Amino acid sequence: MAYVIIIVLLVAIIFAPGIWVQRVLAKYSQPEDRYPGTGASLARHLLDRNGLQSVTVEVTESGDHYDPISKVVRLTKDKHDGNSLTAVTVAAHEVGHAIQDHTRYPPLKWRTRLVRATAGLEKIGAGILILSPFMGLLTRVPALGVVTFLGGMLALGTSAVIHMVTLPTEFDASFNRALPMLDELKILKSVDRPHARRLLTAAALTYVSASLMSLLNIARWIAILRR
Repeated sequence: MAYVIIIVLLVAIIFAPGIWVQRVLAKYSQPEDRYPGTGASLARHLLDRNGLQSVTVEVTESGDHYDPISKVVRLTKDKHDGNSLTAVTVAAHEVGHAIQDHTRYPPLKWRTRLVRATAGLEKIGAGILILSPFMGLLTRVPALGVVTFLGGMLALGTSAVIHMVTLPTEFDASFNRALPMLDELKILKSVDRPHARRLLTAAALTYVSASLMSLLNIARWIAILRR
């Protein structure tokens, strides 16, 4: 019974943030015509006001984000072309990251370097884990298989660690950058401000929920290798 309870708790910890984030984003995506401007037009306006005319805004299918290498704010179609509270709030959050980049905000610089340095590490980790059971057999050194396994696990967990460590970067983009801009320009309807705070929290936790989900990948490999 204790084992079942632990499993249930772990599953809840892993899935709950992601479920909450998606529910919040979906809830405030209606009504679709809540604001006169789209997420893309607001992002462009905020960028221009901050002297970031060189930063572009474009549609993406890989999730809302700011690319500090290409200097692009990327929004999914529903945020880019949408007029909902979710669209304008998420757009402001991503512009917050662009401003961090412009002001050389140290935590964002560190995260960018870490992400670039560890690009593809998860795929390498998966490959290492596939080889680890055979390393001990081929070399007849069981300890080598164990070391290889641990190395693969470490590689798989890297992205989760990066996003957890750099969580302050997300909250800074939401509450020290995006919300003050929305307040200053009186973009939000007064009744929407509390909802916008929830959305900005959800935007900040998006990477955390993705990181927690990546832990399931680690658990899956453990289950496979125990067979």
